[in-house]
Amino acid sequence: MLAAVKGASLGLRYFSSNCSKGYRQAHLVILPKHLADDFEAFCHSNPAPLPLLERRQWGDNSCPPLAKDDVIRIYQGGVLLENVSSLQNSSVSARSASQQSSGLEVKWSDMVCFYLGCSFGLEAGLKKALAVVRKASMYKTAVPCIQAGVFSCPLVVSMCPIPPSRLQAAVQVTHQNPHGAPVHIGDADLLGIQDLSRPDYGGPVELQPADVPVFWACGVTAVEAIISSKPSLAFTHSAGSSVGLPGVQGSSPMGPPPHSMGLASQRAVSKVRKLEAIIGEDPGVPRPAGRHSLSNVSWVCPRGLLPVRPALNTSSPCVLRVLKPPPKSQRGIKALFIQDELIRSCLALSHASSVAITTGFPTHYMHSPPDETDGPPGAVAMATMLLSLGKKVTLVVDRRALEMNQAIIAEAVKKGVLKSTIPVVTFEESGPNSALHFLCHHGDPTEPRYDHMVAIERSGRAADGNYYNMRGINIKHLVDPIDDLFIAAHKLAGMTSTGIGDGGNELGMGKVKDKVKSLMPKGELIACEVPADYAITAGVSNWGGYAVACGLYLLHTCPTHLRYLHKGLGKHHLTSQALQHCTANLPSVDKEESILSTLVDFGIRSGKTGNLAMEVDGLTFHPSHSDIIAKLLKVTLDSD
Repeated sequence: MLAAVKGASLGLRYFSSNCSKGYRQAHLVILPKHLADDFEAFCHSNPAPLPLLERRQWGDNSCPPLAKDDVIRIYQGGVLLENVSSLQNSSVSARSASQQSSGLEVKWSDMVCFYLGCSFGLEAGLKKALAVVRKASMYKTAVPCIQAGVFSCPLVVSMCPIPPSRLQAAVQVTHQNPHGAPVHIGDADLLGIQDLSRPDYGGPVELQPADVPVFWACGVTAVEAIISSKPSLAFTHSAGSSVGLPGVQGSSPMGPPPHSMGLASQRAVSKVRKLEAIIGEDPGVPRPAGRHSLSNVSWVCPRGLLPVRPALNTSSPCVLRVLKPPPKSQRGIKALFIQDELIRSCLALSHASSVAITTGFPTHYMHSPPDETDGPPGAVAMATMLLSLGKKVTLVVDRRALEMNQAIIAEAVKKGVLKSTIPVVTFEESGPNSALHFLCHHGDPTEPRYDHMVAIERSGRAADGNYYNMRGINIKHLVDPIDDLFIAAHKLAGMTSTGIGDGGNELGMGKVKDKVKSLMPKGELIACEVPADYAITAGVSNWGGYAVACGLYLLHTCPTHLRYLHKGLGKHHLTSQALQHCTANLPSVDKEESILSTLVDFGIRSGKTGNLAMEVDGLTFHPSHSDIIAKLLKVTLDSD
């Protein structure tokens, strides 16, 4: 073993948390050679906590002495035997340690050195981003690393508290450290960490009231791997030291922006924002290009009204003025728009494992069935994508419409619109804890059935307790109190919700109720009072459902998001087969036309006109809805 400290010919150095110029820091792990292949595979399977920089040949004895005050840890059978400042001063030799534990002789030439990326640069990066030094604490999580051979252990993370205003900067700066961007932002309970004041390694870090706990994968995971696999002999550096490898670490692209439930690349976020812009188009508003008529508009320039429409490529600063009243389908939905609600909802859904979707707006109270064609197609589109991503999906409907919706789902499966059937259930109030018992097994908040609720074009409860269509007609007698589920979900830890609407009277639009009351027709009467965590507004609610499906696809084809979703463990990209499966489950013009045809066959009518025809909210499927679907798919699938 003494040979281990004699060779310094390769110029390796040990450093504490500051590294000399021209060197990059590394964690050291030394294991018997019969475990080397397993450990290398373990590193490759868990790249965030164990970024493998180099594996030396067995018997390579070029490891130099430690710097002053640093220690190396010696493990025997997974138990810490001693800490030493120099192996020359150790009372243990490779041979004697091996004989004590297993009776087998292990020569130092049978040991293999591994060098893993080090996160000491994390604190320096955070100092740069935050203009203040923030120390990190380390915690064992309940997240299991991916097993390889004899190695398996829980993920260890480093936590540093970050002010909300500096989250973006912290992510971007630390994206370049060997462990990469954060693997978790926010609630420590979701990692299985019960008490942040009691770290497993290092000292506690004080959180200020507004701080957000941010977690990075940590190389101390290697120590846990040694403890759990119990090798006859192993060595690691102490938590406060590292090896310096020649060469400066290369830079990485700027990190992804943090959102409420995770991370995504700039490219993915940009594309989802384009989807959000497409669905935010108000139906019926004339457009200055394409096949749409400009006969009812004129142009306003700084000098006043022009009698003749100018060329569309004019450089003059012009705005579009509508001279004739817009069609009735124009509801001014852009007035309710909140930036990035689509990406926030998609991130939350991406983290969910079980999703409940509700739809149904019985606006045609004079007909049977009273429902409209907006809502169910978007619900099916979301369900299809969620199922392809391995989520459980349940459809919640009014009891009066249970059999009809079960038949619609069966027909969607038969036609191939929906790949497999989903449960269709109802909710009726039967006591003060009805909603809690519906949402959680045995009414226990620690055993939720769902972790995300979605309402799309679902009648929403107004301030007076009634439910109104856009004409201000009370349709409460046709609506079950599914709103209670969203109210209860808001109080449950770890459960989030999305509302998708196009008028402000839909479930979930309580988040924008003040705007609805002041800006929408009959807003004071019809505005939904029940909020969702995320309120997606769209020109037609179905479009919002299509956009959610496309947004989920973009996230699950984004390596940055997959890395965050899987806590830096495993591969961060889809296999070609998985990618093909996800692509096949995107909305398409053919599938959406098919599901609309099914609704018409069941006697479900267009929302605005009441026509029993291939239209939604008074707009025919071709070209209005088919064009929107085509635009969404183009943004989603384009390689730019």
